[in-house]
Amino acid sequence: MTATAPPADPAEVVGTRMSRREVLQALSGLMVGMFVSILASTVVANALPRIIADLQGSQTVYTWIVTSELLAMTATVPLWGKMADLYSKKLLIQLSLGLFVVGSLIAGFTPNVEVLLVSRVVQGIGAGGMTALATIVMAAMIPPRELGRYAGIFGAVFGVGTIAGPLIGGLLVDTSWLGWRWCFLIGVPFSILSIVLLQRTLHLPVVRRTVKIDWLGAVLITSGVSTLLIWSSLAGNKFAWTSGWTAAMVTGGVVLLALAVLVESRAAEPIVPLDIFRNRTVSLATVASVLVGVAMFGGTVFLSQYFQISLGKSPTVAGLMSLPMIFGLLVSSTIAGQLITKFGRWKAYLVAGAAVMTVGMLLLGTIDARTSVVVLSIYMAVLGIGVGMLMQNLVLAAQNDVPAHELGAATSVLTFFRSMGGAIGVSALGAVLANRVTSLMTEKLGPAAATGGGSAEVPDLSTLPEPVLRIVQDVYGIATADLFLVGAPIAALALVVVLFIKEKPLHTLSGDERRAQEEAAAQVPVH
Repeated sequence: MTATAPPADPAEVVGTRMSRREVLQALSGLMVGMFVSILASTVVANALPRIIADLQGSQTVYTWIVTSELLAMTATVPLWGKMADLYSKKLLIQLSLGLFVVGSLIAGFTPNVEVLLVSRVVQGIGAGGMTALATIVMAAMIPPRELGRYAGIFGAVFGVGTIAGPLIGGLLVDTSWLGWRWCFLIGVPFSILSIVLLQRTLHLPVVRRTVKIDWLGAVLITSGVSTLLIWSSLAGNKFAWTSGWTAAMVTGGVVLLALAVLVESRAAEPIVPLDIFRNRTVSLATVASVLVGVAMFGGTVFLSQYFQISLGKSPTVAGLMSLPMIFGLLVSSTIAGQLITKFGRWKAYLVAGAAVMTVGMLLLGTIDARTSVVVLSIYMAVLGIGVGMLMQNLVLAAQNDVPAHELGAATSVLTFFRSMGGAIGVSALGAVLANRVTSLMTEKLGPAAATGGGSAEVPDLSTLPEPVLRIVQDVYGIATADLFLVGAPIAALALVVVLFIKEKPLHTLSGDERRAQEEAAAQVPVH
């Protein structure tokens, strides 16, 4: 016979649930931190030529200033997520912001490119913590049924930080009394503000229990992922995709990850609990996140180059032209979040978002050097609307379907794979773009011209005679459109994946309340 006991009142176990005002106050600190951490990845885009010139860096350094931060952020997300299940979330998120401040200060005052690369790694580790922990903290405070109301805001912050970074970087570089160093320093006061706000407003219970971090698993996962990301960033540029280097790096990365799976399957406290992938929703959301990362980041990161080379816009104007995508993302994520909270249904927004994103990619696959700004803005807004409905709600679906003690792991897994998909997408589609540009330049101007407009060098439009300038602009217009046509089937595959996600009712308890209830239920004696 099973003894029955009255269910524990979650409010009694974890304390009184935070009021809407307290939640909004805590979210203010989270949103500020989230924005600056994402901004760090994108703000240098339009500043890189000036940075490389001032510090006398090479083309290799040009790539690694971006890649080193992205690698560190992506590789450390699972570790931050696991620690969030074991230690104080508030302390961890403040630690990640502190690391970001240190990295930003080093970068802002760097004397050379070597120190800059080290600072970008430190920034990336901090940004990885902020990216993973912000969503985890939200799930701990807010029930999934109400999460949509706030998740839309975070989806918008993510999109704005990703797309607005190049605009802000361009403005800072073009402002004589500021300069490129402020691309790094601008985040420092906001990060400190976020730390202060979180200290004053974020009140979460600390779970006291014996903890054990699987450091071997963490090292193997980080090493394996880093090896594959380094390969994807260098292949097609420093060496051929089908070369000895490719074979060695891919084999090494796969072996390291295979060892990581073996270690994780035996660890008492694995960094990435393999059991979590037995959950159909988590597995499908993970696959969809990878595809969204490849399609979205792989395509949109090259739009700034298209604006400047094919349309002849300045860095600042190129940044302003991204606003329709930001607006579409902001509106769709906010409205979808409000409707999910009101009606408790979420799958329709996943399906609609994936479908609209695919349409947006196909529309952008029709652009060229003569596409009007109005038409281009409409196409970009469509893509932004699709991404806004899809990206954050994938996290919501996974968080709603796992036990409370796995919220951190589930969230970090999705964030990790989305970032990895983005990194691989940027590298792979960048190689596609470079090869397409080279072949088109060879076709239109002959073999001798290909070296000037191919993968190694981006042409300086001001030095080109008028007939050649028109050809170069046409080539980059065609090549960019082809990039979106490659990305469209990937987005369509994401649509197929989300169709198989099963909709389940949203929980009405926050993550901490659910955890308390689950632990109380586990302690009921059985006779």
